[in-house]
Amino acid sequence: MKKLQLLLNPSLSLILLLMLGACGSMPPVIRDFSVVDMPYQLANQNTNSYLGTPIRWGGTVIEVENEADSSLVQILYYPLDRNGFPQTNHTGEGRFAIRTSDFLDPAILTKNSKVTVIGTLTGGIERTIGNKLIRIPLITSEAIYLWPKDYDANRTYGYSRYPYGYYSYPYFGYSPPFLRGYPGRDWYYW
Repeated sequence: MKKLQLLLNPSLSLILLLMLGACGSMPPVIRDFSVVDMPYQLANQNTNSYLGTPIRWGGTVIEVENEADSSLVQILYYPLDRNGFPQTNHTGEGRFAIRTSDFLDPAILTKNSKVTVIGTLTGGIERTIGNKLIRIPLITSEAIYLWPKDYDANRTYGYSRYPYGYYSYPYFGYSPPFLRGYPGRDWYYW
């Protein structure tokens, strides 16, 4: 009963709620839009059926084309994780293009940069790749989020295959203090 009263304490509940809120790390630029979870293959095969659908897609930049009144960016589509980050460890599913009225500097939005785009599916656009003419989905963007280059490196929370590093305990000098030898524990030093 005492544990239940401790959990029902309003200040403790508020602290726990704030701590859990810190775990959600989708940037507000791409979080605060109401979008439809639209698979790329479905939209690519039947673009005209989904015109006007608000979507959130992401991937890596292939090419930036600046025109007189707009910019067009070709992106290799990758599925997004729960934070809206393109999962480049999956297979790319195809290209899509985004059009924006803003000028996008190719020096900032470089090739292979990871982006997440919020926008409306507005049709398709034809592009030539090699000698092949293809039609790719076109999104009119409302927001483009350029992910920091080191974001992917900061997300590795996995465990090493060596539980205590390459030289596991009792390698001399690399063990925690409570496992180090002291009088009466001579078995530790081989």
